Amino acid sequence: MRANATRNGSPLLSTLILLLDIAAVWISAFTAAKWRFGTEDLDGNYATLVLATSLMVAGCSSAVYKSFRGGSWLAMLGRVKLTWLVSCGLLVAWLFFSKSADAYSRLFTGTWMVLMLISLVLERSLVLLGMRWLSKKGYNTKDVLLVGTGPMSADLRRRAKRSSWSGYQIRKVVNAHSLDLVEKLAADNDFDEVWINLGVNDTALIPKVLHALRYSAADIRVVPDMLTYKIMNHGITFIMGMPMLDISASSLGGTNKLIKRIEDYLLASLILILISPVLLGIAIAVKITSPGPVFFRQRRHGWNGEEIKVYKFRSMKVHSEDKNMVTQAQKNDSRFTPIGPFLRRTSLDELPQFINVLQGRMSVVGPRPHAVQHNHHYKELIPRYMLRHKMKPGITGWAQINGLRGETDTLDKMEARVNYDLHYLENWSLYLDLKIVFLTIFKGFINKNAY
Repeated sequence: MRANATRNGSPLLSTLILLLDIAAVWISAFTAAKWRFGTEDLDGNYATLVLATSLMVAGCSSAVYKSFRGGSWLAMLGRVKLTWLVSCGLLVAWLFFSKSADAYSRLFTGTWMVLMLISLVLERSLVLLGMRWLSKKGYNTKDVLLVGTGPMSADLRRRAKRSSWSGYQIRKVVNAHSLDLVEKLAADNDFDEVWINLGVNDTALIPKVLHALRYSAADIRVVPDMLTYKIMNHGITFIMGMPMLDISASSLGGTNKLIKRIEDYLLASLILILISPVLLGIAIAVKITSPGPVFFRQRRHGWNGEEIKVYKFRSMKVHSEDKNMVTQAQKNDSRFTPIGPFLRRTSLDELPQFINVLQGRMSVVGPRPHAVQHNHHYKELIPRYMLRHKMKPGITGWAQINGLRGETDTLDKMEARVNYDLHYLENWSLYLDLKIVFLTIFKGFINKNAY
């Protein structure tokens, strides 16, 4: 076992990355000052501004500064961009509310922010390239013995090859039933880490494998069979001091829940102000083209399956329907009002749902709410269907910008929509929400399948 292997989560590496990030903030500020003022010197006010921003970058997300050995390059860069976005947002908010924006050059501030993002991404990329170079030279590497041929073993080998910069190298794969060979390899101490990946039917072998590894000084890790358990937002939660593996857990706990709520309130308030003339015009058009109320209220399931009422502009004639049955709208449906097809095709009928967002019943981005009767029907047919309700329903979502809008007349279509919704829940971030909102403007409103 080599002594030069860097442990995962090395404080030295984390501190180095933190210092490089702060240096990137200052270097971008000096560059912007040189371009805007012709000098690299920053007076007291500007230096204070840069210092405050560098501290915000350092403190926005502690996850950004942990060692990212074995993590995704794109995920790491996504966290850096999110930290930059939050830091710049806090900076702009402070300048606005303190009424001190006039004391600083807008051209300098804008140039500095752009250069800061470029510098942070470039600096992190160079760190990763440096780690890859060190790995190729034999430094910062970890040789891995993979015990077991479980469902995830092949995926682990692919990931190790694809992420060569991480330093993890799977040198040997051994069947868990070959305990004598496992014991021999462990006694030789030629591996830095041992990963155990067994199928659900072989979990009884784990104590025997651990016994065979009793002479090994390597770090031993058990890789859960996530493919069988279909884990969502996987992780370890400590409850009463007892570690528990999360099989199905909401990603919106603690700080994330607060961030999501602030995001919803700000976006919904701004959008309602901007579209208020459109809302008034549609309300008048609905009223004069068809007798009945302007709004249609439908029972839907919200967060944790609680029943809520969702607002929409009425696009169908007033009609009665069986209490336990909801008939999906179809092309050329006779129940449509004169402007109903247009409202549905352009999603204008859903604009009143921003009021639901302000009420706290819905979110701007999230899984689209289905009728209560549809939930009762599909939850029996599609595994993990009800996990969609781990988050508030949204006006737009990951499924919608990927073309899954309108009638779901087959089980395959509904299953595809659910898979996109679960992908969103698994990968939620403020950056992903803003991306979906942006893409909705171009891809999420008008759709030929919406009627």
